[in-house]
Amino acid sequence: MPRSKAHTPHPDTDEPVDCSIEATLAVIGDRWTLLILRDVFRGVHRFSELQADLGIARNLLTDRLGRLVDHGVLAKVPYQERPLRHEYRLSAKGADLSTALIALMGWGDRWYASEGAPILLVHEDCGTPLEQSVQCPQCQIAVHPGRIKSRPGPGRSPS
Repeated sequence: MPRSKAHTPHPDTDEPVDCSIEATLAVIGDRWTLLILRDVFRGVHRFSELQADLGIARNLLTDRLGRLVDHGVLAKVPYQERPLRHEYRLSAKGADLSTALIALMGWGDRWYASEGAPILLVHEDCGTPLEQSVQCPQCQIAVHPGRIKSRPGPGRSPS
């Protein structure tokens, strides 16, 4: 018997989805979108700068930026009036993607950077390279991936 879908709407279709990863990938799940987000996190905010840094076609960049703005991940902010020009800034929703991008970067460093990480993320105050881990808020200990289990959450529809 098929399970009913949760009430989480798919970002593009508003159809219910049963997986937050699926909903997330619908918004940020392609190469160019992730690289645009990487650049915006690094302080590249203007269309021309993004295009030059990424080597992306204008039409692709226009499309990806439009989707990110439409989904509330980026905000389009005017920086010049004559002619009117905009830059792209992270919204709170976009800034919340930081840990996901750091996780992808760490995975790439581990499995594809044979000579070592090309970029190190460090604590601004003391310069110490950062580490990412999943921690149990109750026990205050790092949890290894093999010790993570899943269970239905409050947004899941009953089967």
